Amino acid sequence: MSRYTDTSDEEYADRGDDRPGLDDLEPAVELLGDLLDEDDTEDDEDEDDYPEDATEDDIDLVVGLYREDGLPVAVALGIELANDLDELINQLRRVPGDGGAVGLVSIASEFFVIVRVRGKHVQVLLSDELAATDWPIARDVADFLGSELPEDDEDAGPIGDLDILADVGIPDFEIEALCDSDDDSDVLVERIAKKLKFLPQYRKAVQAAFGL
Repeated sequence: MSRYTDTSDEEYADRGDDRPGLDDLEPAVELLGDLLDEDDTEDDEDEDDYPEDATEDDIDLVVGLYREDGLPVAVALGIELANDLDELINQLRRVPGDGGAVGLVSIASEFFVIVRVRGKHVQVLLSDELAATDWPIARDVADFLGSELPEDDEDAGPIGDLDILADVGIPDFEIEALCDSDDDSDVLVERIAKKLKFLPQYRKAVQAAFGL
């Protein structure tokens, strides 16, 4: 005789089923659904909060500066890089410069961004952190630096490495003074190119590509 006892379906039904049924699972399913909805809502809010891309009319210039065999070279970069810090950094890494490259971006005559890439070492500067609420490249810089957005104008100012060009002729206090200036940002960027001794090459590149 088998040591296992035959048990009919009716007997199992009489004993009941202690596994959770649909009614028992409903609260857990609803809770999981709420959590997933919250995640989707947060993602949507982050996307809604991100600034729209600067248009071609908004972008004053995107220029790369570097030295090749000791000679200054300035090249106009694609305007799409004015909306994407990561890709701007990648492009500057491809520049065959002696000791890296400097990227200069000016948007709507309101603010400028400096990016300096030397191998794996990357430095960035945003002239006015308030721009991070309105422009993608500025938001990218703030995110790169882990900087929180300012709550009002009084908290605003430059963020990033003020000494970004200190070893090539522009000390931190001069960069800070440029950031505080009321002049248009494209004018300020030209001053930076001049101080770096790239002015003729810079002007030629900007005039050809951006008509400034």
